[in-house]
Amino acid sequence: MNLYEINSQIMAAFEAAVDMETGEIINEAAYEALNGLQMEREEKIEGILLWIKNLTADANALKREKQAFADRQAAAERKAKSLKRYVADALAGEKFQTERVSVTWRKSEAAEFTGNIALLPPPCIRVKKPEVSLEEIKRKLKEGAIIPGARLVVRNNIQIK
Repeated sequence: MNLYEINSQIMAAFEAAVDMETGEIINEAAYEALNGLQMEREEKIEGILLWIKNLTADANALKREKQAFADRQAAAERKAKSLKRYVADALAGEKFQTERVSVTWRKSEAAEFTGNIALLPPPCIRVKKPEVSLEEIKRKLKEGAIIPGARLVVRNNIQIK
């Protein structure tokens, strides 16, 4: 039985067990069923919360593992790049070939700019779109500033321990 069904049965049992006007218990059997349903609900909620804790722990472990792999990947890439520069300096444009590996060279072009950006023609300048700083808006609103279109939102975040 899911929580929705348990909650509906609790409401039905409550309505059957208690006089709504006086609050007196009018049906002992329904009242006992209410207690049983309440325990079942608590067990169900506890089970779901424990499941959430396990999933959160799994997610954190996977995140750490992912970061460890990313760190190892970055280290391997840096080392390969360093070794590539070393071999490129050693070969100085000369071809190299064995049965298992070969090195060839190709030409490429790249633009470099070290001048004054103000002197460039407009198509050569890329302007990024402005971004909203929610942290700054929050700070200003807390200081009492009125910012059109902005408001502080209070949220109720669940904490599971």
